[in-house]
Amino acid sequence: MRVLITFAVEAEFAPWRKLRGFEKMTKGKAQFFRARIGGGEVNVLLTGVGGKNAWLEATKVIWDGEVDICISSGLAGALRPEYRLGDVLAAKEVQSVNSKRVVAADRRLVRLAEEQGARAVDSFYSAGRVIGLAAEKRELGRLADAVEMESGEVLYEAAAWGAKGIAIRGISDAADQDLPLDFNKVMTTTGEVSVPRVLGEIVRHPWSTAALVRFGNQSRLAAEKLAAFLDRYVEAVRSSMSTSGGAVAR
Repeated sequence: MRVLITFAVEAEFAPWRKLRGFEKMTKGKAQFFRARIGGGEVNVLLTGVGGKNAWLEATKVIWDGEVDICISSGLAGALRPEYRLGDVLAAKEVQSVNSKRVVAADRRLVRLAEEQGARAVDSFYSAGRVIGLAAEKRELGRLADAVEMESGEVLYEAAAWGAKGIAIRGISDAADQDLPLDFNKVMTTTGEVSVPRVLGEIVRHPWSTAALVRFGNQSRLAAEKLAAFLDRYVEAVRSSMSTSGGAVAR
């Protein structure tokens, strides 16, 4: 059984990469990471924030029809007060605002995630931009449990290829927390955070520095907890999953 896991950016993946010693691979124009966990192959692909184009281009190269499980992972913002920093959430479905689709996760994958310590929730909201204000989160909390930007596209494409899919995210910011910067202003066209743009925003808004450091610490902690979860989850999936029932887009 082959497992493909996606993250938006390197920082989300870094703790797990360090833990398992993933090897960087290149195939065609695509770069990805590979390790053996639980006796099987695990590939990790970085899509960029909201990275539909990067995901599609890479899967043309590395997807050969033999990937059985696709996990859209990384960090997310809580939309409801009951979710705390560092919580790992597994969504039963993902709402994609860009494509106006709802993608349902594989039920067994959700159940296994819950058994391994994740909180099973009804829905993630896969947004078309960074949702950074607490007021916006409160509004979206009527629709979903957490917000991110990639899972809608990732799981839709995975379902089209016949793979079972699930979205699993670590909470990096609480529902009542404003993000320290407008991250929509510091993203490159490839979905990476531009350090020069971040520095420019800090120069224009120097009072944001302390909040940015705090958010960085929160994100690192959330990524570390997510890595610990994924490490045991992948092994549980490998030992427990059958070949029936995948992600369903509607």
